[in-house]
Amino acid sequence: MPAPSVSSRRFVANVVTLASCHALFFVANTLTIGTSPLVGLQLAPTPALATLPFGLQFLAVMATTLPASFFMRAHGRRAGFVLGGIASTISGLLAAFAIHNAAFWLFCLSSALYGIFSAFAQYYRFAAADAADLEEREQAAARRARAVSWVLAGGVVAGVLGPELARLTRDLFPPYLFLGSYLVVALLGLATLALLPGLVIPRERSAGLQSSARPLADILRTPGAATAVLAAIAAYVTMNLLMTTTPLAMMVCGYAFADTARVLQAHVVGMFAPSFVTGSLIARFGARQVIAAGALLLVLCLLVAATGIELSRFVLALFVLGVGWNFMFIGATALLTACHRPEEKAKVQGFNDFLLFTSVGLSATAAGLLHDIVGWQTLNLLLLPVPALVMLLVLASFRRQPVEVGGAS
Repeated sequence: MPAPSVSSRRFVANVVTLASCHALFFVANTLTIGTSPLVGLQLAPTPALATLPFGLQFLAVMATTLPASFFMRAHGRRAGFVLGGIASTISGLLAAFAIHNAAFWLFCLSSALYGIFSAFAQYYRFAAADAADLEEREQAAARRARAVSWVLAGGVVAGVLGPELARLTRDLFPPYLFLGSYLVVALLGLATLALLPGLVIPRERSAGLQSSARPLADILRTPGAATAVLAAIAAYVTMNLLMTTTPLAMMVCGYAFADTARVLQAHVVGMFAPSFVTGSLIARFGARQVIAAGALLLVLCLLVAATGIELSRFVLALFVLGVGWNFMFIGATALLTACHRPEEKAKVQGFNDFLLFTSVGLSATAAGLLHDIVGWQTLNLLLLPVPALVMLLVLASFRRQPVEVGGAS
């Protein structure tokens, strides 16, 4: 039996490193999602501002995505991920200090710093596609969706550890609720920095290639690219609005924080456990079919959440929400990587994430206010047209000849 090639060993090592980094990232994400609205409610001058820190986190992601993409094109993926890990460490320490001193606006600043880390960490999935592209060309297209899926599968760890860490660290430093949680965020940033020396993705030599790059507007007009961008936005905005307001809704309904932690645990497992098979599903059925299946699951989630407030409904709705997000987001990522050439990568991926996290940032900022005005069940009903629109878009895209570069349809 022939020994694995050097490129295959490098591919596996890169994917393992990226999956580990992504797992740490989402452990920290789950901690912040489960605690940020509650810390905001504790520190904010008015309940309507409870989710402002979380919204600022996503606005920081929005502002950083394009610079992060071009920074990594110039200096390499690893340099960008190191910069993000440093931001995460500082963010966790600053948040702990803000909680200790009851400083709401300082907590907002720490959330923005975490958003910078998150912006760089979003490129773990695109770095996985880069790792696949280092393979022989005939293997690259087949491995790209699986590599993205495997990296996101690292988030299963977050589903188990994140909510549990939030529960265990909630009262670690009484009377300062969640101070210990944000010290853990700082430690996770340090752990990420320790992993990154194992990432080896050579920086692309783009000299002489830029002249052949298509204008961004031309790329985005292709059916595949338009579907990928809009599906990712719809999936993330729906998921983010519900995930952000769940701790508030469950508190209003009288549930203990331990119940909220279990619901978020089910949700994050739903987000990432399917990743072990999503790449294979995309390879077999096509990215757009998987996106459509995800949109259908989001509709089911919204209907379940809108028709009752029992704990079992929260668990089921948030789990199905996670699975639907997984199908739509991985499908959209795989579809987008098939729509651009190597020399177009930085601007396409950067612009995609800029639009994505602009939408997510605005929705996260408004989440607390929306929940305050319309309530949990009405919010779910108002979101129903979003995944329905994606399903119509996918159906419409099948009627037009796709213009795709890398083969994922």
